[in-house]
Amino acid sequence: MYEGGPFLGRGSGYIMKVIVLASRKGGSGKTTLAGHLAVQAERSGMGPVALIDTDPQGSLAEWWNKRAAPTPVFVHTTIAELPADVERLRDMDIGLLIIDTPPALNAMVRDVVALSDLVVIPSRPSPHDLRSIGGTVDLVEHLGKPLIFILNGAAPRARITTEAITILSQHGMLAPVIVHQRVDFAASMIDGRTVMELPGSSRSAEEIAGLWSYLANRLKGNARPRPLPMPPDVPRVPRPLAVAGGAGPVDLG
Repeated sequence: MYEGGPFLGRGSGYIMKVIVLASRKGGSGKTTLAGHLAVQAERSGMGPVALIDTDPQGSLAEWWNKRAAPTPVFVHTTIAELPADVERLRDMDIGLLIIDTPPALNAMVRDVVALSDLVVIPSRPSPHDLRSIGGTVDLVEHLGKPLIFILNGAAPRARITTEAITILSQHGMLAPVIVHQRVDFAASMIDGRTVMELPGSSRSAEEIAGLWSYLANRLKGNARPRPLPMPPDVPRVPRPLAVAGGAGPVDLG
């Protein structure tokens, strides 16, 4: 399935990176960012990129099902099988795995965050969003994982945007690229696309490109790296892993 892919055959020295998007606040934009970052990462040569949706609502899966492009691939799994499936994806030369999570702070979200190399916490510049970040930060820091805040859905030159920048910066590292509120984000997600795939150029596409560039550098350790604990041994399971591409599910067992 990945023949000719830019990362195929890069050898055992490469380790797949895992980004988890987490926030206890619903409506923070996790799903939209997950889809956009996955597409931008693939376009930037980080592929093959895989997506996993652990939110029971399934919004990311719905977006992918409407998508015409064959990439990124979508992985069907369960929470119980997720650790083993992540290890199998490493063996398959996947370059990047992005996992969307539900708006909650529970054992399931904790288990997903534990698998991450980087946790992205989106927050809109609203009092409710900003008040909700503390629990997510505590969970991520308890697990010893690095985190990045993304200010999402911001209004240009609004006072609350400036205040949000100050508050988020006090709790952790804030991405230097702000994602602003624009209708093209919602419009593109309706039919499985992203703002980068709409006709013409847009400031939204430029923001996603800049945001991914920053996160890619963070994953490479070029932006204040932080050592991570060694992951625990994960048992392998002899079963097929359902990965969906443009032609539908395929058996990779």
